[in-house]
Amino acid sequence: MNTSTLSATAPGELALDETGLNAARSSLDDGAITPAYGPHRDAIVKLLNDALATELVCVLRYKRHYFTASGVSSPAIADEFLVHANEESGHADRIARRIVQLGGEPDFSPATLLQRSHADYDESTELKAMVRVNLIAERVAVETYRQMIALIGDKDPTTRRLLEDVLADEEEHADELKDWLER
Repeated sequence: MNTSTLSATAPGELALDETGLNAARSSLDDGAITPAYGPHRDAIVKLLNDALATELVCVLRYKRHYFTASGVSSPAIADEFLVHANEESGHADRIARRIVQLGGEPDFSPATLLQRSHADYDESTELKAMVRVNLIAERVAVETYRQMIALIGDKDPTTRRLLEDVLADEEEHADELKDWLER
């Protein structure tokens, strides 16, 4: 709940803002999106669409690496690439679902995917280069989600929690890839 909707009625007491509650009773077509989301909703949807593009590019990069990895260590690393691809796909699904909940439209357009993504696509053929490129992408994702969480703050607690969950996964991916790089 946004603390600006609380008011003090007497020392030690808090009361909800009746104006906000009355506004929530209208515009039922908006579902869970109440007027309190205000002007931030569109900006949050844009951030989420950029995150969606990043996740989709990561899925494509990991899938390519999964199918093209070769060498003595490649089966185990390739399996890790596939696990990460599937987890990134899950992130994309969760982000797209949240965009729809916010009344936006998830942008899956291949024409602008790379332009909107924070991560790069990669066509490396050497296993160590693949691991390195994926580690860089995960580190970029970690920083991107960290900044998004800070920007959103208390403007949208549900989106913030979603991004915190995704951030935790991205940190885990980065740690796993760092371990592979050190082997």
